[in-house]
Amino acid sequence: MTDRIELAGMAFYGFHGVGPEERRLGQRFVVDLAVELDLSAAGRSDDIDDTVSYSSMYGVVRQIVEGPGRKLLESVAESIADAILNGFAVESVTVTLKKPEAPIKGSILSHAAVQIHRAARP
Repeated sequence: MTDRIELAGMAFYGFHGVGPEERRLGQRFVVDLAVELDLSAAGRSDDIDDTVSYSSMYGVVRQIVEGPGRKLLESVAESIADAILNGFAVESVTVTLKKPEAPIKGSILSHAAVQIHRAARP
């Protein structure tokens, strides 16, 4: 059995994109994060030490998205996944990174996004 913690709809302002205007002006990015781990000990103990800190994970995501600009959403998502897997006792992480104002000529869409799933190495 695998349990899950989700942080959904985290919005940040960042400077990621292939185009020079995206990297100069920046835009809003929305991140959904899900981590899988066994939450039974925390459920029984009601002790924060038996789980992972939502606040700390939020801070990691914020630091990466608001940090140095990258060309690709894939690179930003991979950095988030690596940081979560290396910084927290989780089995796996799923990162969905959305770009609501993706500059695609002639497009009408709610967002462009990438989603990656990575597991901790045994």
